[in-house]
Amino acid sequence: MTLLNKMKLPAVAFFTVITVLIISVGVNAQGLPDFTRLVDDNAAAIVNVNSLSRANSGAESGERLEDFLREYFGNRAPEIPQEQLREFERRPSLGSGFIISEDGYIITNHHVVENAEEITITLNDRREFEAEVIGSDVSSDIALLKIEATGLRPVKLGNSSRLKVGEWVLAIGSPMGLQFSVAAGIISYMGRNIPNGSAGNYVSFIQTDVAINPGNSGGPLFNLAGEVIGINSQIFTSTGGSMGLSFAIPVDVAKNVVGQLKEKGIVERGWMGVGINDVSQELANEANLPKPAGALVNQVIAGSPAEEAGFKSGDIILRFNGHEITSSGDLPFHVGLTAPDAIAEVDIVRNGSAQTLSMKVGKLATGNSQQLGANSADANPIGLMITDINRPDAAPGVLVVNVVGDVGKEAGFQTGDILLNLNGQITGSVEQFNEVVSGLPMDQVIPALVERNERKFFLTVAMPNMPE
Repeated sequence: MTLLNKMKLPAVAFFTVITVLIISVGVNAQGLPDFTRLVDDNAAAIVNVNSLSRANSGAESGERLEDFLREYFGNRAPEIPQEQLREFERRPSLGSGFIISEDGYIITNHHVVENAEEITITLNDRREFEAEVIGSDVSSDIALLKIEATGLRPVKLGNSSRLKVGEWVLAIGSPMGLQFSVAAGIISYMGRNIPNGSAGNYVSFIQTDVAINPGNSGGPLFNLAGEVIGINSQIFTSTGGSMGLSFAIPVDVAKNVVGQLKEKGIVERGWMGVGINDVSQELANEANLPKPAGALVNQVIAGSPAEEAGFKSGDIILRFNGHEITSSGDLPFHVGLTAPDAIAEVDIVRNGSAQTLSMKVGKLATGNSQQLGANSADANPIGLMITDINRPDAAPGVLVVNVVGDVGKEAGFQTGDILLNLNGQITGSVEQFNEVVSGLPMDQVIPALVERNERKFFLTVAMPNMPE
């Protein structure tokens, strides 16, 4: 039985319904945004970023080629000049970017130009220029480049703090190497925290359903006013292609990072010095909160700005300098954007009572992310951001400032841990830590002695395979 027969609609009524549906669809179609003007106005500001970097692992491509030839040809293996072998070690990376000033400054992603020896920028009019890296920040995944060119048309930067879920957005970039491609969608979520990426907790992402693919990285995300409100950075995929889950860095973060890179070549971030968790429904009930919200302080690091300001374990942070803390992932984002030495007003709930604490924000010790300082997580396979402990009464170890790598997270490391020993070797300083890590066996499980809340215990660390 068809739906029409089941409903027993008269023929006239049926055609009336169909007519109404057709008219309704036509109205909706006419109401969709027309992006042609936006693309025409901004296409000239979009660039293709092509970088060549040298492999940084012990198993270089050239060495593997020599091994392959010796294995299969023995003494008859042909000799290949070293210049040609070095070319096998050069790895291309393709991404996107956009011009932000008439004098040639360009924004792209850090991971697009990481370790690059050569960077070529291709403009929309097919002109090519060699680019200089002014600065590159791993924690935000933003890089600032510069080219010497004339006749450039920059984009207009918007304000990402005013965005709302459901807004139309448009991306322009070079997915899969297909230069200057356009894709549209809507904002799916604001403030998405995905700490497993290189940006750690210091970016509160814009989630969209725009079809982003490899090659779109570093390209702009526009609103309907033709303003850049985000930088496309990551996708969630199990196939390597778009699954309708893409993430962009808010332009407000980019403005902060680019300003610092342009001025001093590095990015300084605020530091508070607490370990945090999300607030459960049960805890919200005990604290007389109307709903689970905020960041629960589970540890206050000795000697940190938080300890000096009077924070205690069990405090629930609801606002940081006027910014609402919906979940624990919001706190590092807002603290990181705060300038070191600034005074921040922090609204908390302690034992069911609301109060405000004033804190002098510290400086997160992450080093120059372009040259990967000693305590940068990218400098070690565990993914720990660490710093020296500057207290004479402290145990000989290093302080874990953040855990951004999967190896460290799976082992159970937490912010605020004191790492005392790795694989039976003391890690009493950043220098010692780096020395120990450089000699760790790959693809093995090793012990790590940690002190947490004045209690010492071992974690097991599953070291990864050597990168190929």
